Amino acid sequence: MIIVLRHFFYRNYVGLSLWPFIILRNTALRHDRTLINHERIHLRQQAELLLVFFYPLYLLEWVLKSVWYRDFYKGYRNISFEREAYLQQQNLDYLEERRPFQFINYLYSKHVIS
Repeated sequence: MIIVLRHFFYRNYVGLSLWPFIILRNTALRHDRTLINHERIHLRQQAELLLVFFYPLYLLEWVLKSVWYRDFYKGYRNISFEREAYLQQQNLDYLEERRPFQFINYLYSKHVIS
């Protein structure tokens, strides 16, 4: 289910997934297939980790990567969950071909997202 909340977002962020919802900054973003695919990838990750494990792991990895890169935004972009979503968001068939727990392959990826 997609919800639009204009005043919910900080800075340039335009969407987020809080299972089972995709929350967007504005109505026009409902038609952005790449953004919706990115957020749907996060919904799958959240479901795989039964929500209870997703959020603590996401936060822990964000803190560790932020310290590693000495940059909060770069730390966020390089969380394994975000790496998977950013690198696969253009592939609109990704969720049909994706294997469970695929985000693990992005945990120690040598590809750093700036």
